[in-house]
Amino acid sequence: MPGSLLEEFLRRFGGPGARPDAAPRRAIAQGSGFVVDPAGYIVTNNHVAGDATDISVTFPDGRQLGARLVGRDEKTDLALLKVESDRPLPAVRWGDSDAVEVGDWVLAVGNPFGLGGTVTAGIVSARGRDIQAGPYDDFLQLDAPINQGNSGGPAFDMRGAVIGVNTAIYSPNGGSVGIGFAIPSAVARPVVEELRARGRVERGWIGVAVQPLVPEIALGLGLQATQDGALVAQVEPGGPAAIGGLRQGDVVVEVGGEKVGNPEQAARAIAGARARHAASVLLLVDRHGAERFVALRLPQGAS
Repeated sequence: MPGSLLEEFLRRFGGPGARPDAAPRRAIAQGSGFVVDPAGYIVTNNHVAGDATDISVTFPDGRQLGARLVGRDEKTDLALLKVESDRPLPAVRWGDSDAVEVGDWVLAVGNPFGLGGTVTAGIVSARGRDIQAGPYDDFLQLDAPINQGNSGGPAFDMRGAVIGVNTAIYSPNGGSVGIGFAIPSAVARPVVEELRARGRVERGWIGVAVQPLVPEIALGLGLQATQDGALVAQVEPGGPAAIGGLRQGDVVVEVGGEKVGNPEQAARAIAGARARHAASVLLLVDRHGAERFVALRLPQGAS
Protein backbone atom coordinates (compact mmCIF):
# COMPACT_ATOMS: atom_id res chain seq x y z
CA MET A 1 0.00 0.00 0.00
CA PRO A 2 1.48 3.42 -0.95
CA GLY A 3 2.84 5.27 2.05
CA SER A 4 2.72 2.21 4.29
CA LEU A 5 5.46 0.99 6.60
CA LEU A 6 5.92 -2.04 4.31
CA GLU A 7 6.60 0.21 1.32
CA GLU A 8 9.18 2.16 3.34
CA PHE A 9 10.82 -1.09 4.48
CA LEU A 10 11.11 -2.37 0.91
CA ARG A 11 12.40 0.99 -0.27
CA ARG A 12 15.13 1.05 2.36
CA PHE A 13 16.24 -2.55 2.16
CA GLY A 14 16.32 -3.40 -1.50
CA GLY A 15 12.76 -4.25 -2.49
CA PRO A 16 10.64 -2.63 -5.24
CA GLY A 17 11.14 1.13 -5.15
CA ALA A 18 14.47 0.94 -3.35
CA ARG A 19 16.44 4.15 -3.26
CA PRO A 20 19.35 4.17 -5.74
CA ASP A 21 21.64 5.47 -2.99
CA ALA A 22 20.69 2.65 -0.58
CA ALA A 23 23.71 1.02 1.02
CA PRO A 24 24.54 -2.49 -0.29
CA ARG A 25 23.36 -5.24 2.02
CA ARG A 26 25.70 -7.75 3.62
CA ALA A 27 24.40 -11.33 3.39
CA ILE A 28 25.61 -14.04 5.74
CA ALA A 29 25.27 -17.74 4.94
CA GLN A 30 26.13 -20.79 7.01
CA GLY A 31 27.04 -24.30 6.03
CA SER A 32 29.25 -27.23 6.94
CA GLY A 33 32.57 -28.69 5.88
CA PHE A 34 35.24 -31.19 6.88
CA VAL A 35 39.03 -31.23 7.09
CA VAL A 36 40.67 -33.67 4.67
CA ASP A 37 44.28 -32.75 5.40
CA PRO A 38 45.92 -31.74 8.72
CA ALA A 39 47.55 -28.86 6.81
CA GLY A 40 44.15 -27.15 6.78
CA TYR A 41 42.34 -28.16 3.59
CA ILE A 42 38.56 -28.20 4.04
CA VAL A 43 35.87 -29.57 1.71
CA THR A 44 32.45 -27.95 1.44
CA ASN A 45 29.80 -27.24 -1.20
CA ASN A 46 30.29 -24.62 -3.87
CA HIS A 47 26.87 -23.16 -3.06
CA VAL A 48 28.05 -22.65 0.53
CA ALA A 49 31.37 -20.90 -0.11
CA GLY A 50 31.77 -20.27 -3.82
CA ASP A 51 30.57 -16.65 -3.97
CA ALA A 52 31.69 -15.55 -0.51
CA THR A 53 34.00 -12.57 -0.11
CA ASP A 54 34.91 -13.43 3.49
CA ILE A 55 34.97 -16.98 4.85
CA SER A 56 35.29 -17.91 8.51
CA VAL A 57 35.55 -21.48 9.78
CA THR A 58 34.46 -22.38 13.31
CA PHE A 59 35.87 -25.61 14.76
CA PRO A 60 34.28 -27.83 17.42
CA ASP A 61 36.62 -26.40 20.08
CA GLY A 62 35.33 -22.89 19.37
CA ARG A 63 38.34 -21.64 17.41
CA GLN A 64 37.61 -19.45 14.41
CA LEU A 65 40.01 -19.18 11.49
CA GLY A 66 39.77 -17.20 8.31
CA ALA A 67 39.79 -19.29 5.14
CA ARG A 68 40.65 -18.69 1.51
CA LEU A 69 38.97 -20.34 -1.44
CA VAL A 70 41.45 -22.68 -3.15
CA GLY A 71 39.09 -23.67 -5.94
CA ARG A 72 35.49 -24.42 -6.82
CA ASP A 73 33.60 -26.62 -9.23
CA GLU A 74 30.04 -25.61 -10.06
CA LYS A 75 29.26 -28.77 -12.01
CA THR A 76 29.66 -31.00 -8.96
CA ASP A 77 28.87 -28.26 -6.39
CA LEU A 78 32.18 -28.72 -4.56
CA ALA A 79 34.63 -26.20 -3.14
CA LEU A 80 37.98 -26.48 -1.37
CA LEU A 81 39.07 -24.07 1.36
CA LYS A 82 42.39 -23.56 3.14
CA VAL A 83 42.97 -22.29 6.66
CA GLU A 84 46.27 -21.53 8.35
CA SER A 85 46.67 -23.14 11.76
CA ASP A 86 49.53 -23.09 14.25
CA ARG A 87 49.11 -26.83 14.73
CA PRO A 88 47.96 -29.77 12.59
CA LEU A 89 44.21 -30.14 12.40
CA PRO A 90 42.32 -33.39 13.00
CA ALA A 91 41.34 -34.74 9.57
CA VAL A 92 38.93 -37.34 8.28
CA ARG A 93 39.70 -39.99 5.69
CA TRP A 94 37.90 -40.77 2.45
CA GLY A 95 35.92 -43.98 2.14
CA ASP A 96 34.82 -46.00 -0.88
CA SER A 97 31.33 -45.00 -1.96
CA ASP A 98 31.42 -47.61 -4.74
CA ALA A 99 31.31 -50.27 -2.02
CA VAL A 100 28.25 -48.73 -0.34
CA GLU A 101 25.01 -50.68 -0.68
CA VAL A 102 21.39 -49.71 -0.21
CA GLY A 103 20.50 -50.34 3.44
CA ASP A 104 23.98 -49.54 4.79
CA TRP A 105 23.99 -47.34 7.88
CA VAL A 106 25.37 -43.79 7.58
CA LEU A 107 25.97 -40.83 9.89
CA ALA A 108 25.44 -37.27 8.62
CA VAL A 109 27.39 -34.54 10.41
CA GLY A 110 26.85 -30.82 10.02
CA ASN A 111 25.56 -27.49 11.25
CA PRO A 112 21.77 -27.55 10.74
CA PHE A 113 20.13 -24.14 11.09
CA GLY A 114 23.38 -22.82 12.59
CA LEU A 115 22.89 -24.82 15.79
CA GLY A 116 26.42 -26.23 15.73
CA GLY A 117 27.87 -29.71 15.37
CA THR A 118 25.04 -32.20 14.96
CA VAL A 119 25.03 -35.91 14.10
CA THR A 120 22.07 -37.76 12.59
CA ALA A 121 21.79 -41.43 11.64
CA GLY A 122 20.06 -43.28 8.83
CA ILE A 123 20.59 -45.60 5.92
CA VAL A 124 21.44 -45.33 2.25
CA SER A 125 18.04 -45.31 0.56
CA ALA A 126 19.23 -45.39 -3.06
CA ARG A 127 22.27 -44.96 -5.28
CA GLY A 128 22.85 -43.15 -8.54
CA ARG A 129 20.15 -40.52 -8.10
CA ASP A 130 19.91 -37.84 -10.81
CA ILE A 131 18.21 -34.78 -9.31
CA GLN A 132 18.99 -32.48 -12.27
CA ALA A 133 21.48 -30.50 -10.22
CA GLY A 134 24.27 -30.80 -12.78
CA PRO A 135 25.66 -32.85 -15.66
CA TYR A 136 27.44 -35.33 -13.37
CA ASP A 137 24.65 -36.18 -10.93
CA ASP A 138 25.27 -39.51 -9.19
CA PHE A 139 23.93 -38.86 -5.70
CA LEU A 140 23.58 -41.19 -2.76
CA GLN A 141 20.08 -40.82 -1.31
CA LEU A 142 20.06 -40.87 2.49
CA ASP A 143 17.23 -40.94 5.01
CA ALA A 144 19.43 -39.53 7.80
CA PRO A 145 17.88 -36.13 8.66
CA ILE A 146 19.61 -33.38 6.66
CA ASN A 147 18.50 -29.75 6.96
CA GLN A 148 19.55 -26.27 5.91
CA GLY A 149 23.11 -25.74 7.12
CA ASN A 150 24.09 -29.39 6.65
CA SER A 151 25.31 -28.62 3.13
CA GLY A 152 28.98 -29.47 2.74
CA GLY A 153 29.13 -31.75 5.76
CA PRO A 154 30.36 -35.35 5.63
CA ALA A 155 28.34 -38.55 5.49
CA PHE A 156 30.27 -41.30 7.29
CA ASP A 157 30.06 -45.07 7.00
CA MET A 158 30.22 -47.20 10.12
CA ARG A 159 34.02 -47.34 9.90
CA GLY A 160 34.30 -43.58 10.22
CA ALA A 161 35.25 -42.93 6.59
CA VAL A 162 33.62 -40.22 4.46
CA ILE A 163 31.48 -41.80 1.75
CA GLY A 164 29.60 -38.66 0.74
CA VAL A 165 29.27 -34.87 0.92
CA ASN A 166 25.80 -33.81 2.09
CA THR A 167 24.48 -31.44 -0.55
CA ALA A 168 20.72 -31.23 -1.03
CA ILE A 169 17.34 -32.29 0.29
CA TYR A 170 13.95 -32.88 -1.23
CA SER A 171 11.38 -31.15 0.92
CA PRO A 172 7.91 -29.72 0.33
CA ASN A 173 8.12 -27.73 3.57
CA GLY A 174 11.77 -26.65 3.87
CA GLY A 175 12.61 -29.21 6.57
CA SER A 176 13.86 -32.77 6.50
CA VAL A 177 11.39 -35.39 5.30
CA GLY A 178 13.99 -38.15 5.12
CA ILE A 179 15.12 -37.57 1.53
CA GLY A 180 18.63 -36.15 1.43
CA PHE A 181 21.36 -36.37 -1.18
CA ALA A 182 25.14 -36.69 -0.85
CA ILE A 183 27.85 -36.49 -3.50
CA PRO A 184 29.60 -39.89 -3.41
CA SER A 185 33.24 -39.90 -2.35
CA ALA A 186 34.12 -41.56 -5.68
CA VAL A 187 32.95 -38.34 -7.37
CA ALA A 188 34.09 -35.86 -4.73
CA ARG A 189 37.60 -37.09 -3.99
CA PRO A 190 39.13 -36.67 -7.48
CA VAL A 191 37.46 -33.27 -7.86
CA VAL A 192 38.94 -32.16 -4.53
CA GLU A 193 42.38 -33.43 -5.53
CA GLU A 194 42.13 -31.54 -8.83
CA LEU A 195 41.07 -28.35 -7.06
CA ARG A 196 44.01 -28.66 -4.70
CA ALA A 197 46.47 -29.18 -7.54
CA ARG A 198 45.09 -26.69 -10.07
CA GLY A 199 42.36 -24.61 -8.45
CA ARG A 200 39.93 -25.83 -11.10
CA VAL A 201 38.80 -29.04 -12.76
CA GLU A 202 39.66 -30.14 -16.29
CA ARG A 203 37.26 -32.60 -17.88
CA GLY A 204 37.27 -34.66 -21.00
CA TRP A 205 35.14 -33.43 -23.90
CA ILE A 206 34.63 -35.27 -27.17
CA GLY A 207 31.85 -33.29 -28.90
CA VAL A 208 28.81 -35.57 -28.86
CA ALA A 209 25.24 -35.53 -27.62
CA VAL A 210 24.14 -38.83 -26.10
CA GLN A 211 20.76 -40.17 -25.02
CA PRO A 212 19.39 -43.25 -23.27
CA LEU A 213 19.16 -46.44 -25.31
CA VAL A 214 15.49 -47.37 -24.97
CA PRO A 215 14.37 -50.87 -26.10
CA GLU A 216 12.57 -49.59 -29.21
CA ILE A 217 15.68 -47.81 -30.50
CA ALA A 218 17.92 -50.73 -29.60
CA LEU A 219 15.78 -53.11 -31.67
CA GLY A 220 15.78 -50.64 -34.56
CA LEU A 221 19.59 -50.67 -34.50
CA GLY A 222 19.70 -54.45 -34.59
CA LEU A 223 20.63 -54.75 -30.91
CA GLN A 224 19.09 -56.59 -27.99
CA ALA A 225 16.22 -54.75 -26.33
CA THR A 226 18.08 -55.05 -23.03
CA GLN A 227 21.34 -53.61 -24.40
CA ASP A 228 23.01 -51.14 -22.02
CA GLY A 229 24.97 -48.12 -23.15
CA ALA A 230 24.77 -44.50 -24.29
CA LEU A 231 23.36 -43.81 -27.75
CA VAL A 232 25.26 -41.21 -29.78
CA ALA A 233 22.50 -38.91 -31.02
CA GLN A 234 24.68 -36.20 -32.55
CA VAL A 235 28.36 -35.73 -33.43
CA GLU A 236 29.75 -32.21 -33.52
CA PRO A 237 31.60 -31.53 -36.81
CA GLY A 238 35.32 -31.06 -36.27
CA GLY A 239 35.20 -32.30 -32.68
CA PRO A 240 37.32 -35.12 -31.24
CA ALA A 241 34.53 -37.67 -31.77
CA ALA A 242 34.10 -36.74 -35.45
CA ILE A 243 37.84 -36.79 -36.05
CA GLY A 244 38.18 -40.15 -34.30
CA GLY A 245 35.42 -41.80 -36.34
CA LEU A 246 32.53 -41.95 -33.86
CA ARG A 247 29.19 -41.95 -35.69
CA GLN A 248 25.61 -41.06 -34.98
CA GLY A 249 23.83 -44.27 -33.95
CA ASP A 250 26.87 -45.78 -32.26
CA VAL A 251 26.22 -47.13 -28.78
CA VAL A 252 29.02 -46.48 -26.28
CA VAL A 253 29.31 -49.50 -23.98
CA GLU A 254 32.77 -48.95 -22.45
CA VAL A 255 34.96 -45.92 -21.75
CA GLY A 256 38.59 -46.63 -20.93
CA GLY A 257 37.72 -50.23 -20.08
CA GLU A 258 34.90 -49.17 -17.75
CA LYS A 259 31.43 -50.43 -18.63
CA VAL A 260 28.81 -47.68 -18.99
CA GLY A 261 25.10 -48.43 -18.86
CA ASN A 262 23.64 -44.99 -19.57
CA PRO A 263 24.54 -41.48 -20.80
CA GLU A 264 25.32 -40.18 -17.31
CA GLN A 265 27.90 -42.91 -16.69
CA ALA A 266 29.46 -42.30 -20.11
CA ALA A 267 29.72 -38.55 -19.49
CA ARG A 268 31.34 -39.06 -16.08
CA ALA A 269 33.83 -41.60 -17.43
CA ILE A 270 34.89 -39.34 -20.30
CA ALA A 271 35.13 -36.32 -18.01
CA GLY A 272 37.17 -38.32 -15.52
CA ALA A 273 39.66 -39.42 -18.16
CA ARG A 274 40.86 -35.85 -18.62
CA ALA A 275 40.89 -35.26 -14.87
CA ARG A 276 43.39 -38.13 -14.68
CA HIS A 277 45.53 -36.19 -17.17
CA ALA A 278 44.93 -38.66 -19.98
CA ALA A 279 45.58 -37.32 -23.49
CA SER A 280 43.20 -39.80 -25.11
CA VAL A 281 40.38 -42.17 -24.28
CA LEU A 282 39.46 -45.52 -25.80
CA LEU A 283 35.76 -46.23 -26.37
CA LEU A 284 34.17 -49.58 -27.09
CA VAL A 285 31.09 -48.99 -29.24
CA ASP A 286 28.42 -51.22 -30.69
CA ARG A 287 27.74 -50.27 -34.31
CA HIS A 288 24.74 -52.16 -35.69
CA GLY A 289 25.58 -55.26 -33.69
CA ALA A 290 29.35 -55.25 -34.25
CA GLU A 291 31.68 -54.03 -31.51
CA ARG A 292 34.71 -51.92 -32.32
CA PHE A 293 37.19 -49.69 -30.52
CA VAL A 294 37.39 -45.96 -31.21
CA ALA A 295 40.33 -43.93 -29.87
CA LEU A 296 39.69 -40.23 -29.29
CA ARG A 297 42.08 -37.44 -28.34
CA LEU A 298 41.02 -35.23 -25.44
CA PRO A 299 41.58 -31.50 -25.82
CA GLN A 300 43.32 -29.67 -22.96
CA GLY A 301 41.56 -27.01 -20.92
CA ALA A 302 38.03 -28.43 -21.17
CA SER A 303 35.95 -28.07 -18.04
